[in-house]
Amino acid sequence: MENLIALLIAAPLLGAAVLLVGGRRLDAVGQWIGTLLSTTSFVFGVILFVDLLGRNTDDRTLIQHLYTWVPVAGFQADVTFRLDQLSMTFVLLITGVGSLIHLYSVGYMEHDERRRRFFGYLNLFLAAMLLLVLADNYLLLYVGWEGVGLASYLLIGFWQHKPSAATAAKKAFLVNRVGDMGLSIAIMLMFTTFGTFAFGPVLSHATDASEGRLTAIGLMLLLAACGKSAQVPLQSWLGDAMEGPTPVSALIHAATMVTAGVYLIVRSGAIFNAAPDAQLVVTVVGAVTLLFGAIVGCAKDDIKKALAGSTMSQIGYMVLAAGLGPIGYVFAIMHLVTHGFFKAGLFLGAGSVMHGMNDEVDMRRYGGLRKYMPVTFITFGLGYLAIIGFPGLSGFFSKDKIIEAAFAKGGTEGWILGTCALVGAAITAFYMTRVMLMTFFGEKRWQPDEHGHEPHPHESPKVMTIPMIVLAVGSVFAGGFFSIGDRFLHWLEPITGHSEGDSPISAGVVTGATMVCLIIGVGIAYLQYGRRPVPAVAPRGSLLTRAARRDLLQDDFNHVVLVRGGEHLTRSLVYVDHTLVDGVVNGTAAGFGGLSGRLRKLQNGYARSYAVSMFGGAALLVAATLLMRAV
Repeated sequence: MENLIALLIAAPLLGAAVLLVGGRRLDAVGQWIGTLLSTTSFVFGVILFVDLLGRNTDDRTLIQHLYTWVPVAGFQADVTFRLDQLSMTFVLLITGVGSLIHLYSVGYMEHDERRRRFFGYLNLFLAAMLLLVLADNYLLLYVGWEGVGLASYLLIGFWQHKPSAATAAKKAFLVNRVGDMGLSIAIMLMFTTFGTFAFGPVLSHATDASEGRLTAIGLMLLLAACGKSAQVPLQSWLGDAMEGPTPVSALIHAATMVTAGVYLIVRSGAIFNAAPDAQLVVTVVGAVTLLFGAIVGCAKDDIKKALAGSTMSQIGYMVLAAGLGPIGYVFAIMHLVTHGFFKAGLFLGAGSVMHGMNDEVDMRRYGGLRKYMPVTFITFGLGYLAIIGFPGLSGFFSKDKIIEAAFAKGGTEGWILGTCALVGAAITAFYMTRVMLMTFFGEKRWQPDEHGHEPHPHESPKVMTIPMIVLAVGSVFAGGFFSIGDRFLHWLEPITGHSEGDSPISAGVVTGATMVCLIIGVGIAYLQYGRRPVPAVAPRGSLLTRAARRDLLQDDFNHVVLVRGGEHLTRSLVYVDHTLVDGVVNGTAAGFGGLSGRLRKLQNGYARSYAVSMFGGAALLVAATLLMRAV
């Protein structure tokens, strides 16, 4: 079975190669080639999953060594794949949800002239993400990490004829380069500390290294995770990434890019367990981001950007759980999987709404769409109920576990983190109810566009609605299925470990508090958007509202601190270069020039002058010799 691991990556990689170099002869069938090869990878994943289920718990790690990549004395990098319970979970999520998004894209991109290239990029995205989660060492993981960054750049900027899309792609690429520097530094520190960057030796000997060194490695890994998973302070690219086609948004937010950071932290759990300071910073980043993203989501009228803020917030929950250590690792991954279902469904639902509304994204120009798009309404509604944690749906089981784990951390830290998670649950219920009410309820508010074309809302074709229905089923049942007999916990525990912690309050009290927060969030949203007409133009709002519309001034901060700061730093360096460096160089040259100008006057070309000089020198030498003898 080990030989099938490479085929997981090879199938979508082959699709990318064929579609990107096959030429226009494949334009008519390119979308089906990409979807078929993505589905083929999923089938291989299911076969391997069944094989793992049939093995004993301690025999569920499969290793496939392909070849030695860099054989150098004292330095060896292998192309080796590791398939265990953690990577298997990601394989099924990436290929399963990814294949549904491929199928949806067949309908969504039907009229795009470059759809063959689009499906090639989608396949490349899946291949890179699979390489990332299947790598057996951090250096090979880094290759997949960079591949994900490249594919996201190509897909976010797919409609590069739009300046906004080209700018968004560049922004995502540059912000992620900052995080990538963290990963590269972490790998260098690992090699100098352990002499290798393979998972086995590094993680098994983590406790042998000094806490300071492990803290440095952990913080660099966190920096990398912040870039890929859009966590504070590297979150600014995520909202702009909505400029890409909607299936790209679904793929990035549900199955690939933003989940990479959570995987990296959980996979490196042994390092963080031995570095409590780095672990604390992880929890702080997660708590801040879950509130940051939720507040931003409350103020967005663009349906995709509201969902982008939601993703930032939900990934914040996962990072918070991952920072809790063995108390929260399993629940971080559990929420990641359930989020993969309902967030993919929500984005595909948003794409379906846009498909029927002439690509309109402003929710203030929707209203009453449930009558025109019943399948989209039901599937989107189930995703909405799942993400707010409605009892019995997937989000209820996974997010509640994270809130319980936060309180189980114990002490003041546990109370602070748990309270942040509860407040985030209330805000989530508010902004997602706002999205539902503004989109599917109330009176119609759409208007003709600048060309006089009025939207005619209609349901999307079956090739788009079938993936939405499948994802809605996962949104409803996945969390409950995972929780039966703690089967998901038992599945991942051999890899991640698990500890119950010491919660100061019972699970029932936490669930009750979460339900109260949910009711408060839904109630406030209903009073504001369900019982009042939605104005066509957003009111000015409070200072916080205006800041949230500008992403809590994250771009303004980056411009002032980084762009302006960089400009001032550059000018200062130029000044130092011109005044100090050039001054020393030019001054030295001028000094030697003046000295040589004076010395050359001694070379006047007259023989009598040279004779006098020689006579004078000889006289001085004789006088000096006689003087020394006399002494």
